[in-house]
Amino acid sequence: MSLVVDSVAKCFERFPALNGVSLTVPQGAFLALVGPSGSGKTTLLRILGGLEFPDSGSVHFADLNWLEVPARQRRAGFVFQQYALFKHMTVEKNIAFGLTVRPRHERPARKEIVRRVEELLTLVQLEGLGKRYPNQLSGGQRQRVALARALAIEPRMLLLDEPFGALDAKVRKELRVWLRALHEKMGITTVFVTHDQDEAFALADLVAIMNAGRIEQYGTPADVRRSPKTPFVAEFLETGPQQNATVQPRALNGHS
Repeated sequence: MSLVVDSVAKCFERFPALNGVSLTVPQGAFLALVGPSGSGKTTLLRILGGLEFPDSGSVHFADLNWLEVPARQRRAGFVFQQYALFKHMTVEKNIAFGLTVRPRHERPARKEIVRRVEELLTLVQLEGLGKRYPNQLSGGQRQRVALARALAIEPRMLLLDEPFGALDAKVRKELRVWLRALHEKMGITTVFVTHDQDEAFALADLVAIMNAGRIEQYGTPADVRRSPKTPFVAEFLETGPQQNATVQPRALNGHS
């Protein structure tokens, strides 16, 4: 049931966005892809979600050849930096959207959709706000709505692309703690893209530091901080914020 990415390559015209990326993520682990702009983080995320296709290489997940599964059938939940909420829809309708647009034979009954939305509002700590519209919420609340919408489809994989990038530092730190606790509760394999190493190291079970379409180092936050393997990683760690310089080892949902 692990996520296995093997020798994935992708070029846009003549630009090599990914150059032979390989990694294995245990089922239920939280992986952070971190690195400078243009390092390939988002391209890899989009391939996992079915929004891009590699030129070569393979991806397997949940005992499936993941690249052969149509994007709609992958049940990958996306959360983006800019929320991508529908302004004309209430919070409830935004959360339910992924369920209501399913083909009729796959769509849950109306009562089940209402039940699931209420359950998710409680899960993301937005009880009583279902009738509001996105412009009536704070940035942190809108990001929670976006996450609830991604969870509504009961995803097999959760894909987060700079989800806190539009928020101020205080709200970002609060949501980091909340998201990590939510991940512990849900146990969904999660891939999180960020350029902020503190964010990556605070949240993740595993960190992949990317540069120029390659993975420079892959391991636990503690191991990466303790033993940089390449000059790029050493410089990246030295030049980034050091607010979380002391990293405690974390169990991988049963995988030590």
